[in-house]
Amino acid sequence: MTTRVSWGQILAWRLRRQFVSGADGGDAVSVARRLCGVQAQVASSAELAVAVRQAEPERGEVARALWSERTLAKTWLMRGGTLHLVPADELASYCAALATLRFWEKGSWQRGHGVTADEVGAIMEAVPEALKGAPLTREELVEAVVTVTGRTRLREALGSGWGALLKPLSRLGELCYGPPREGRVTFTTPAGWLPGWPGELPPQEEAGVRVARAFLGAHGPATPEMFDSWLFGGTARKAVLKGWFRALAPELTEVETDDGLTLLALSEHVDELAAGRPSAAVHLLPGFDQYILGAPRTLAPLIPPELKARVSRQAGWISPVVVHEGRVAGVWEHRDGDVTLDLAVPVPAEPLAEAVARLRPLLP
Repeated sequence: MTTRVSWGQILAWRLRRQFVSGADGGDAVSVARRLCGVQAQVASSAELAVAVRQAEPERGEVARALWSERTLAKTWLMRGGTLHLVPADELASYCAALATLRFWEKGSWQRGHGVTADEVGAIMEAVPEALKGAPLTREELVEAVVTVTGRTRLREALGSGWGALLKPLSRLGELCYGPPREGRVTFTTPAGWLPGWPGELPPQEEAGVRVARAFLGAHGPATPEMFDSWLFGGTARKAVLKGWFRALAPELTEVETDDGLTLLALSEHVDELAAGRPSAAVHLLPGFDQYILGAPRTLAPLIPPELKARVSRQAGWISPVVVHEGRVAGVWEHRDGDVTLDLAVPVPAEPLAEAVARLRPLLP
């Protein structure tokens, strides 16, 4: 017999699992582990995503975990290479899973970035060699690659854009961010920077199953396609994706939503899902928050269609959101030292005021 759950129950469960409703997420590494990474395109948003999930947030904790304790790693990962923070001891699994999609080997990708297959291969060999010493700024890394390869044409290609030609190295576990130097980004290798880095990446199926399990433990129930959308941007190799979920199948149970969708949940969570009650709470979440990024932007129970354009904006920008009853009820911004709300539906005044008051001291 299929278990039936409402979207209200699912969203309330996600709020609890993602440490939003309880603000009981522990340290920054624990939060990043449960969320399957924290998007870090905007550093202040990543820090706020951690802080809103903690009972006693500590300023500077994320930077300490990255650059002193080295328990968090920062690099390009999901959806074609967005910048994320992940637990250092899980980075190899994310790399192994993502490396199953080798987009840099496609002629269309190479032509789009103005390089040949031979030049891509040269970069792949030169970057790890260049990063064997101290972390390098982007400019220093470009010059080192030119020196190693003897190809001056690569100077312009590597120096333009958003690091597109370096992103394949991050998926292969050969590049991550190093500590900033005088306000400038540096790069290094996980092998040289992260304690306990394995000699090689784990097998892709083992890694893929591990990542899929973690995803369903925070962003489930979901379909393989939803997982693909979050991890690969909807471009996973279908055989690989099916293999991961086939291997994970003994741990899964189908549930049916109140709008007729069949989703997969980890069996250990089904009773809690079915017994849960919809949330009536109000929460303010930062831009690029995993509560939003872990689901397709087309998921109407989470983001009403009329609000999609306000939440998911141009150039991949994800707005800070007001969440009521688990659904997006509007957006907000930090303006002139205060929180400005843009609500699309009525939200209870007192819980909203409490959510704003909790957020204010966490803002930069």
